[in-house]
Amino acid sequence: MAFQIAGFDLDAFVRATLAEDLGEGLPGGGRDVTSQAVIPADAKFTGVMDSRDPISVAGLPIAAAFFRALDPTCTIEQLVEDGAQVAPGTDLMRIEGNARALLTAERAALNTVQHLSGIATLVRSYVQAMDNPECTLLDTRKTLPGLRMLEKYAVRMGGGANHRMGLWDAAMIKDNHVAVAGSVGEAVRRARDAGVADIICEVDRIDQIGPALDAGTTRLLLDNMEPDTLREAVALVAGRVPTEASGGINLDTIRAKAATGVDYVSVGRLTQSAPAADIGLDFTTLA
Repeated sequence: MAFQIAGFDLDAFVRATLAEDLGEGLPGGGRDVTSQAVIPADAKFTGVMDSRDPISVAGLPIAAAFFRALDPTCTIEQLVEDGAQVAPGTDLMRIEGNARALLTAERAALNTVQHLSGIATLVRSYVQAMDNPECTLLDTRKTLPGLRMLEKYAVRMGGGANHRMGLWDAAMIKDNHVAVAGSVGEAVRRARDAGVADIICEVDRIDQIGPALDAGTTRLLLDNMEPDTLREAVALVAGRVPTEASGGINLDTIRAKAATGVDYVSVGRLTQSAPAADIGLDFTTLA
């Protein structure tokens, strides 16, 4: 089955990324001047993409799409599946094809796999630090423009789950919405009266929980609360709606916050601050 992510156009992403790298539409653009100058048109390469660190893998089918876009006849063998946890030195993919095409696609392919695998690897470290199968790790909307669907896919490959995908699929009432509406309860009521099915209301004080519940919120985001306060909040909610801890959560604090009984913990840095994974691609010339 072809690789698919709901709402993501892989072909358009590949075209736009390669066009940017090749400078299409710019004076002198539309070509890889180095490969054209140095590599014979009929030269063939074989190469291996491998991990240099222990990582959780994400993005290999997208890398393959870059190579195939420039050499439709190239041979690609994906050696591990996205979501796999691999040791340093693990071969991830073998590629064989036209040398110019593979070199032109190399950086776009590597950038994508390094970035997405970096996210998946960081997510996996948070899941392991949380060590709580009763609590689900969520991402946020802190994603790079144009890469949201890919970054949220990488979160899933690392063992996390996705929060709302964007502004369209759930109401997320935060302090600025409350400031305009006048109160937590009024903000939630307005969303409910507008026919919004999923209403997530952020609260940072215990006394805001009752009004939010009475007005019809469907999830409570408990913002910047310490573990003792989170336990108090969870007890007050008493299972009426799911609860989510958020704000200031890192590898040192996530276990304690997840252990308070919340259903979810959301962490913005999963996509906002993940370092790229160390992944290499070495080519050799075929005789």
